[in-house]
Amino acid sequence: MSTISQLITNFLEYLEIEKGRSEATLKNYDFYLRRFSSWAKNPSPNKINADVVRKYRLWLNRYENPKSNQQLNPKTQNYHLIALRSFLKYLARQDIESLAPEKIELAQQEMREVDFLDTDDLQHLLDAPLESDSRDIIKLRDKAILELLFSTGLRVSELTNLNRESINLKKDEFTIRGKGKKLRIVFLSDTAKQAIKNYLENRQDIEPALFVAHDRAKKSKNREEQKEHNITPRSIQRIVEKYSKQAGITKEITPHTLRHTFATDLLSNGADIRAVQSMLGHKNITTTQIYTHVTNKQLKDVHKAFHGKTIKN
Repeated sequence: MSTISQLITNFLEYLEIEKGRSEATLKNYDFYLRRFSSWAKNPSPNKINADVVRKYRLWLNRYENPKSNQQLNPKTQNYHLIALRSFLKYLARQDIESLAPEKIELAQQEMREVDFLDTDDLQHLLDAPLESDSRDIIKLRDKAILELLFSTGLRVSELTNLNRESINLKKDEFTIRGKGKKLRIVFLSDTAKQAIKNYLENRQDIEPALFVAHDRAKKSKNREEQKEHNITPRSIQRIVEKYSKQAGITKEITPHTLRHTFATDLLSNGADIRAVQSMLGHKNITTTQIYTHVTNKQLKDVHKAFHGKTIKN
C-alpha cells in the first residue's frame, strides 16, 4: 500500500486535474494534510480512526503559534478538518480502508458578519473615480471596475482574469469561469456596460486583458511595442480602498464588500436565494444563507421603524 505521504500527493493531483482546484487551494490542502500526517506520525490509512481525529482536534484547539503566541481560531481549525474529510472521501473512492469522512464533525463557530454598503455610501463610492485627480484613462478604468464589481458580484480573481473578448457589450450577460473552473452567467447593469464602453473606447493599447495597469506601462521607443501589465488583485484592493476613503466612508471597505453588497441588494429586492447562489457561484446554499440574516435584520428594522411611527400617530 502507498504511504500516506504518497496518498496525499495523489489526492492533491486529483484535486488539480479532476476538480480544477486553484493553486491557493492546493497549497492550503497540502499544508493542512501534511500537518496532520506529521502530528499523527505518518499513519497508514487504516490507523486513522475516530479516536485519532478526536486527539487531533484537541491538539488543534490547544495549538499555539510559536511566533505570534496565538491559538487557532475555530474557522482555521475547521479548514484543517475540511481538508482531512476531503482526503478521507478520496480514500473511500479509491477503496482504501480508513475512517468514514462523515464521522468528522466541524467545530461550531459564530455566524460570520456580512459587511455591506448602504445606498448612499455605495453611490458615493461609484461616483468617486470620476471626481478624482487621476489621469482620464485611470478614472474611466476605475469607474468601470467598481461598477462591474457591484453589477456582477464577481470575485477579484475572476475580474482580473477577464479579457476584452469575454464581454459582449451588446448583451446584458456574459459567462465566466469561477472557482473549480465552473462556468456561470453574470449580468451587467446599464451603468456597468456604459462605464466599460467608455473605458475601452479610450484605450490605446492592444492588450487582450479587460483591465490593465496604465500607470505601470513598459515604455518603448516604438509606440506599438509599449506593453501594459494586467491589473492585479492587489491593485483592485488598493483601488477600492482609495475611493472608499475619497468617498468619506469610515469603515474598512474591500472588493468583497461590493460582492456582499451585490448579494444583499438582490435579496432585499426579492430575489430567490437559489438564484443569488447561482450568480455568486457558491457551491453550497449554506454559504449564500449568510445574507438572509442580513436581509431579515433589515426587514425587522424597517418593521420597527414603521410600527413606531404608527404608534406615535
